[in-house]
Amino acid sequence: MKKSLAITLICTAIFTTYFTHAQKKTQTLRADFEKACGIWKGTLTYLDYSSGKPYSMSADLEVKRRDASNEFLFIYTYPKEKSANTEQTIIISEDEKYIGKEQIESRKDLPDGSVQIVTQKSGKDGNDNKDALIKQIYTIGKTSFSIRKEVLFSDDNKWIKRHEYVFTRS
Repeated sequence: MKKSLAITLICTAIFTTYFTHAQKKTQTLRADFEKACGIWKGTLTYLDYSSGKPYSMSADLEVKRRDASNEFLFIYTYPKEKSANTEQTIIISEDEKYIGKEQIESRKDLPDGSVQIVTQKSGKDGNDNKDALIKQIYTIGKTSFSIRKEVLFSDDNKWIKRHEYVFTRS
């Protein structure tokens, strides 16, 4: 009887710790993206695969959380190229293992008070639509926010910086 009670208490403690930790992680990730909510001004620099050279342009971003959900709407506007304006919804999975289809590889607090979240997924990129590993690096601070996409083509061993958004809070 004492053994059964001890096992039950241990199992309860383990499950409680696990579920509390999982809930706290999701709340932490939601809180990270909550800090990004608002209006940002900045630039997009991307690698032009045709010329092999980087190209920069003005870019603005508005981030909104959809109600109390795990969804964040990213509204990208390009002051000098209105036809490129776009929206993207970022969805944080309940188990905090994914942002959309991107698996979360790491989350760390940086010395300056910002947080860096790295995701990764398999996909296709480039003018030839080649197989690649795609990494997104979100760095969220109080007055700065960046999103960098890096690509590792399946036939290569060097990561390429595909594009980077660098914003400051207005």
